Amino acid sequence: MAKEIKNVEYGLEKIFEGAQDFLPLLGTDYVEFYVGNAKQAAHFYKTAFGFQSFAYKGLETGCRDYASYVIAQEKIKIVLTTPLNSNSPINQHLTKHGDGVKVVALWVEDSRKSWEETTKRGAKSFMEPTVEKDEHGEVVRSGIYTYGETVHIFVERKNYKGTFLPGYKAWKSDYNPTAVGLKFIDHMVGNVGWGEMNQTVKWYEDVMGFVNFLSFDDKQIHTEYSALMSKVMSNGNGRIKFPINEPAEGKKKSQIEEYLDFYEGPGVQHIAVATNDIIKTVMELRARGVEFLSPPPHAYYEEIPARLGKHMNMMKEDLNVIEKLAIMVDADEDGYLLQIFTKPVEDRPTLFFEIIQRMGATGFGAGNFKALFESIEREQEKRGTL
Repeated sequence: MAKEIKNVEYGLEKIFEGAQDFLPLLGTDYVEFYVGNAKQAAHFYKTAFGFQSFAYKGLETGCRDYASYVIAQEKIKIVLTTPLNSNSPINQHLTKHGDGVKVVALWVEDSRKSWEETTKRGAKSFMEPTVEKDEHGEVVRSGIYTYGETVHIFVERKNYKGTFLPGYKAWKSDYNPTAVGLKFIDHMVGNVGWGEMNQTVKWYEDVMGFVNFLSFDDKQIHTEYSALMSKVMSNGNGRIKFPINEPAEGKKKSQIEEYLDFYEGPGVQHIAVATNDIIKTVMELRARGVEFLSPPPHAYYEEIPARLGKHMNMMKEDLNVIEKLAIMVDADEDGYLLQIFTKPVEDRPTLFFEIIQRMGATGFGAGNFKALFESIEREQEKRGTL
């Protein structure tokens, strides 16, 4: 079992003591994608991933520049935004990057203070504190740039009782497929360019007050052909986790290089969403047409008891079912986890999703890295990008 956690004997509470408290974060508020056709994208995520209609902003609400559809499942809210004319700056983003994550919005008590604290520490402003009002109250939002063109929006909604944000109306739809068991966002992974991981890590430390509590190098994350490096950043209460990936030298092109080539710069590589029953969730997702990476070989599943060690006794899932569904299993000192990764959800091989169920484990499946990346390389080979 790969050792992931630095200073694990002190526990996560000790590690997070290093995080500064000038930017208290309550959780992930929403994630906004820029997409070429928001109406169709919303239909896809509802049909395939079990999201449901939540809120809407567009021509019918008086917005002439763009349309946004908000879909929800438990605590997860995704905003799908598309431009309504050729002059929109959103088009520039879409032309360069294709569909992808533009905004990772963070729920805060004080948006003004969040913007002031981060900008005075060197963050580039995306949006100065702005009060947005309607008959349901007010929301204060502000924003800063992080890696690439990705943005963090600070959302203060303590004085708002509306559905989502001012300017949006509740989106009622006759078509709302049942949920698949997705609960909340566990973490979001960003890919950055050569030599940019450490400076991005320092940015999160200095500007956001985060700590680096997990680190992986190319000796841990490699296959015969490719390698990468990764550091996991977390805020003080551990609710927000952002692993940062950088490519490393290998015989062939890594998945990170492929992402950077097709996204044309740094950006969000994948969103990990939590479930309490990964077997039920994955069975439902497969039935709805969601495509996952190819399964690890049978030998991988034969090694699971040894990988789990003492945690094997607490494992309730049937290994035969786990193998049939191509779910991967790993453990750390605190427990075990189950995870599986979709194929990219658009034609550019960029954004994908991870489904994860934690049974005490606080890591990110280091024991699965080799099998996972070999599966990704098989897909790269099909695309001719390995």
